Amino acid sequence: MTTERSHYLFTSESVSEGHPDKVADRISDTVVDAFLEVDPVARVACETMVTTNRIILAGEVRAQETLLPGLLAGLEEKVRAAVRDIGYEQDGFHWKTADYACHLHPQSSDIAQGVDAAGNKDEGAGDQGIMFGYATNETPELMPATLQYSHNILKSLADARHADKALGLEPDAKSQVTLVYENGKPVRVASIVLSTQHREGLSPADVADIVRPYILKVFPEGFVDEATRWHVNPTGNFVIGGPDGDCGLTGRKIIVDTYGGASPHGGGAFSGKDPTKVDRSAAYACRYLAKNVVAAGLAEKCTLQIGYAIGVTDPLSFYVDLHGGEVDPARLEDILPQLIGGATPRAIREHLGLNRPIYARTAAYGHFGRQPEPDGGFSWERTDLADQLRRAF
Repeated sequence: MTTERSHYLFTSESVSEGHPDKVADRISDTVVDAFLEVDPVARVACETMVTTNRIILAGEVRAQETLLPGLLAGLEEKVRAAVRDIGYEQDGFHWKTADYACHLHPQSSDIAQGVDAAGNKDEGAGDQGIMFGYATNETPELMPATLQYSHNILKSLADARHADKALGLEPDAKSQVTLVYENGKPVRVASIVLSTQHREGLSPADVADIVRPYILKVFPEGFVDEATRWHVNPTGNFVIGGPDGDCGLTGRKIIVDTYGGASPHGGGAFSGKDPTKVDRSAAYACRYLAKNVVAAGLAEKCTLQIGYAIGVTDPLSFYVDLHGGEVDPARLEDILPQLIGGATPRAIREHLGLNRPIYARTAAYGHFGRQPEPDGGFSWERTDLADQLRRAF
């Protein structure tokens, strides 16, 4: 365990819903939702590539045999609607005219036999791997401040873009926030980086004037001061963007999706995967448990890891790091799995209600640090275990 430094800088980045990789994530999760909406036990592993006026889907799916043809036939309309919702109506990438190709095919029977429950065998993990969860009391969302502010900047700008096209902002954007930490807590913004696609004719100074008020309202009062360095569209012109400017692929923004580099990452992406894939469901469970530990006041930070083997029901390992403090992490390693049915794949899905069409909304602005929603969306952000944990300690 490392000793906490008293003074340092830390940086996290985010990317907007119109970033090429996020367009791909949104499409892949739209496919997941389409299948789960009509068959809650459907299997989906969908990868998407987007480039200049092209959308290409590939991967493996499984659903009730009578439903599968209709599901596949209806995907194009849903995919185009997702791109339209993001806001792409450009010559180089348009929701209506982009070439669409679907290469989804049935799931491998070898994988299915390892995952499916049969006889006395419960459902196994959809793959091997290690999943991490993290929470910190730096922000009300119990997320790293650098990442939460980076997300909030882009969400604020996206809301403004959707509300007022006359602003001249286009869908593709990236943000980056560097904070000064004193005694382990963020105290000031050292630098802000914002690159956003814009309509032809706007200068970098014009863009800076447009975005500055939206950025400022994201931070607590006093965080941005005269010493804060601003870099808005530092390369100059950013008219050609989105999939026309750069190829996008599913699963290439896993640090943006999780904790902005403040926590370890197991390497698995989320988007395009149904909840039998522990890359997704167990990572959500890890966040859920870590967040409840911090919400219960048992630690200022919590990192949690679970390990799985493909086709095996029970976790191979369960590890908790509280980054100091007085609570014994070994005791939490005994208690936490039992709060979610032993952290088996089936128990996680059932406890968090994951077999629902709730995933397209996760594709941009982070899978964590969001508000739980009435239909079960972001259920892993609940803090309903906090009281129970307080009583246990």
